[in-house]
This record gives sequence, structure tokens and C-alpha cells, in this order.
Amino acid sequence: MTEFTTHSGETAPEAAKPLLEAAGKAYGFVPNLLGTMAEAPAILEGYMTLAGIFDKSDLSETERQIILMTNNRLNGCTYCMAAHTTISQGAGVPTDVIDALRTNSPIADAKLEALRTFAAVINETRGWPQDADIGAFLDAGYTKQAVLEVILGTALKVMSNYTNHIAETDVDAAFAPNSWAPDLARAA
Repeated sequence: MTEFTTHSGETAPEAAKPLLEAAGKAYGFVPNLLGTMAEAPAILEGYMTLAGIFDKSDLSETERQIILMTNNRLNGCTYCMAAHTTISQGAGVPTDVIDALRTNSPIADAKLEALRTFAAVINETRGWPQDADIGAFLDAGYTKQAVLEVILGTALKVMSNYTNHIAETDVDAAFAPNSWAPDLARAA
């Protein structure tokens, strides 16, 4: 197995140091994902920038977390499921929504369930949804803008999920209480 370093502000390449410093200030610590991405400052900057852009979408925090956690589950990313469970809890995402995302169960709210379903379709079809899939999403009350914002969130998760898979990133202590394994994702 190829081992990757989880960098700190002291060991990171020069171009990554200010990014890790900003992350430390924002989170109170440098998440292992970002320390690992620091090996390639361009992916770290790209991920942090894209995350900031995704936060500017018209989707609510709950809707953004639905897209992110759906991709985490489908991609089998144990690190990101633990991290985004913690983030979702801190952001006030309803517990029943978080539980549904972790267990691959339907969300009780029909509109949010349409989002979960559409995010899964985008991931599973690699961006080739059927017209009926798009129609169902729009009929649930979403817009064409939201269709594209689902793609944005999916792209963000490719960066983090794939990095975690390759580097086998250790789950941070802050996220460990929300550890997750793919066997938790069986349909309830």
C-alpha cells in the first residue's frame, strides 16, 4: 500500500500552508482530509474553493448535506460520512434526515426525498439521468438550477471521497463518534 502523509502546517508544502492555517482557524483544527490533500496544494485549494462555492448555491444547508452524504454513502467513504454526520448535526439538519442518509432509507419529507433520489441517480448514472429522473426532480419543486447544483456537490465529493479512498485517511477524533461503515447503508 502506498502511504500518504497527513500534513500539518509545519510539514505541508509551502503553497498549502496558508490553506491549512485558514482551515485551522475555521474548524478549530485541521481535518485529516485537508492535511492529506496538502500533499498536492492544487487539490487542497480546489476542494476548499469548490466547497465555498457550493455553500453559495441556492440550496439550504440540509439540502447540501443530502447531496454530500448521498454521494459519500454511494462512494463508500467512511471518513466523509463521519465528518458530514458531525457537520450536519452542528448545522441543525434534522436527525431523521441524517439517519436516513446514513442507512439509505427514504426521507419522510417528499421534496427532500426527491433530492436524495436525484443525487443518487446523478452519482449512479455518472451524470446520465433519464428525462423522467429530471422531470420527477423538477415536479418535486426543484429548479433547473438545482439540477446543476447537484452536479456541483457531486463533483466536490469526488475530490474528497477519492482522496480518502486512496490515502485511507484516518477519521479525526472530532468525527469519530459518528463513525460509519458501508454495512450501515443497507436499505432499512
